Amino acid sequence: MSLPYRSQADLGGQLGHGPVVPEPEDVRFHESWEPAALAIVLAMGATGSWNIDMSRSARETLPDYERLSYYRIWLAALEKLMAERGQVLPGEVDAGQALHAPVPVARVLHAGDVAAALAKGSPTWRPDPAPPRFAVGDRVRTRAQAVPHHTRLPGYARGKVGTIARVHGSHVFADTHAHGQGEQPQPLYTVVFDAGELWGEGAAPGLRVSIDAWQPYLAPA
Repeated sequence: MSLPYRSQADLGGQLGHGPVVPEPEDVRFHESWEPAALAIVLAMGATGSWNIDMSRSARETLPDYERLSYYRIWLAALEKLMAERGQVLPGEVDAGQALHAPVPVARVLHAGDVAAALAKGSPTWRPDPAPPRFAVGDRVRTRAQAVPHHTRLPGYARGKVGTIARVHGSHVFADTHAHGQGEQPQPLYTVVFDAGELWGEGAAPGLRVSIDAWQPYLAPA
């Protein structure tokens, strides 16, 4: 890619990342510190200091994103987000403790509230600001050009033709939400592609790939 904005989905179809090694579904962690990393990331997210799309953008713009393991990406992005807001200051990470008075936060996630907070989640559906442009069965082409900001359109699906399979109503638009420009809800669709459209002649015959794509990503094919 020509820009530093990428997601795990952008790695699809690229060579040089090694084989995919399947693991049992119940394997959640690989190092002893990872459960604590998950806990602190969730706890800080619950403070309301940033939204989920801001956190995704912080991860995907890390300069060493491709070389980091999953939870090291989470920790590096957390440090980045907190540093931007003065919640962690130079020297504190290396010291392993706070060296300055804490910055007040809007909310605190208490241990007794964790299960309910996780069950509630963060719904992104919003009332439709306008009727959706596309319907099930319509053929569409995804936006071809890269954009200099966080986006949920994978690089491998740019400029490709697919078919609308589902219409999900309007949801918070990640591209604006990630940069503090508001939710700006947009219609969200499931778009199905033939693997050959995405990967070329080397794709497995009969394979299809589905992605969820907001309306600004799409145009009539």
